[in-house]
Amino acid sequence: MRRREFIALLGGGLAGWPLAARAQFGRLPIIGVLGTNSAAWHPWISAFLQRLHELGWNEGRTFAIEYRWAEGRPERAADIADEFVRLKVDVIVTAGPNTAIAKQATSTIPIVFAIANDPLAGGLVANLRRPGGNVTGLSLQAGDLSGKRLELLREAVPQLRRLAVIANAGYREAVLELGNVQTTAQTLGLTVTPLEIQRAGDIPLAFTALKTQADALYVVPDSLTTANRTSIITLALGARLPTMFNEREFVQVGGLMSYGTNNSERFRRAADYVDKVLRGTKPGDIPVEQPTKFDLTINLITAKALGIEVPPMLLARADEVIE
Repeated sequence: MRRREFIALLGGGLAGWPLAARAQFGRLPIIGVLGTNSAAWHPWISAFLQRLHELGWNEGRTFAIEYRWAEGRPERAADIADEFVRLKVDVIVTAGPNTAIAKQATSTIPIVFAIANDPLAGGLVANLRRPGGNVTGLSLQAGDLSGKRLELLREAVPQLRRLAVIANAGYREAVLELGNVQTTAQTLGLTVTPLEIQRAGDIPLAFTALKTQADALYVVPDSLTTANRTSIITLALGARLPTMFNEREFVQVGGLMSYGTNNSERFRRAADYVDKVLRGTKPGDIPVEQPTKFDLTINLITAKALGIEVPPMLLARADEVIE
């Protein structure tokens, strides 16, 4: 091999090498991404990488990145977390219930969560201002938003009396939000039917059991619902159920409404956290960031298909209307 080719290989080609081969050089910090699936995460990872580039990081030259997709399966996420520990990655970037799984696998490798429903109540951190341990990131404070989501859903569906709520019973933070939704729904005079799932196969069974016992569906966010969003939306549309989500991505593919943070922005901010960690800051010293801006997205195509006339005042408050 010519000298020039060898130098080029060292400078720009290491990102394509197997981890074991790159580890021999001991030069590039490795970011391990423990995600749901590549399709759902693609726009978020793009925002993450763009921000890293703005901060001076260049993939293949100053850092390497390894992607693994759990597809909403806890056992797969556990295997990936164990793999990252064996490979001695420098930081794990993840979200939702996969964060707790990664935390169980290691107490030393820094973990940055781009999304967590409620990291304090979920036991991910000891304190929002000073997390301690090896975990930090960005909170959704999802439980605090459940009341607002129900109010918005009732504006769009005035006849709402019976609410179905689908949630991952295996995810502590989702169970906590389910409880918040039930409590808030009672104050609004709504009857709640919880649909507890723990794997993809539970989703169609939950809809079968529901039959006609609901006027709308509230989806508690987590990696399982994200990985199976197409199935949830298809079944909800088949049952003619208006839906409320936390992510605009669900609405873009057929959900009725969402109210929550912009996940691409969450991942951009996660890159700032990774930057600090790779430069030597302990994750336990980086405060968990809480959201300050929330977006309302409405899909008028879905509303029309369901025979819903969205009030003009509600449309005027929307940050994005799909039509």
